[in-house]
Amino acid sequence: MQATERIYEYQDWITFLFLACFILLVLAKILFPQRFEEFISLLNSGKFIAFKGKENKAFHAFNILLLGLQAISVSIFLYIIYRYFWEIETSPLIIFIRIFTAYFCLILIKAGIEKIIGNIFEIDDKMDYYIFQKFSYRNFISIFLLFASLFLIYAFHPTALIIGLIGGSAIIANAIGLIVIYRRNQSVLSANWFYFILYLCALEIAPYLILYKLITN
Repeated sequence: MQATERIYEYQDWITFLFLACFILLVLAKILFPQRFEEFISLLNSGKFIAFKGKENKAFHAFNILLLGLQAISVSIFLYIIYRYFWEIETSPLIIFIRIFTAYFCLILIKAGIEKIIGNIFEIDDKMDYYIFQKFSYRNFISIFLLFASLFLIYAFHPTALIIGLIGGSAIIANAIGLIVIYRRNQSVLSANWFYFILYLCALEIAPYLILYKLITN
């Protein structure tokens, strides 16, 4: 057998990011145990969406904790994609900060615009419920991305196929979540389908194209 040299990349900073994600997850479980249990059962039960959504608190402390986890875990996965497909000419940490800043600002700006739209059309309660549902599904998907990224960083060497499968699964899961949300609000959407199409193009498609441009340029 011929020994193969293994090159270790300095990535203590990414270890701290994973640690921060797990701390946020533990805090969410400790501070809000019942809400956390209902959130974890999101796939096989609509109890969390049905009951917690009625509180109309899209920015509840529990959601904020998981929103922080979402921003970090999604940014880590986007960093893995960037590192695989593009040559890194600067510090990896700088690349991550750039991705994280772009993604986190995207979340906040989208939520802010949606709140403004809700206020203009006097549908604040419906918009808060809509934002709550989106946050819930995407926070759940981000936990999947967190563990997938953990394995890609420390256990498996990323390949285009593995990255594609994980990324594709996350995109499909997000699409399914949006479809479920839109079906719940079908009566409202059918009466305002033109505005809904405009919203879909402006706030659910265009921002991610902008995010892609910000990261790759």
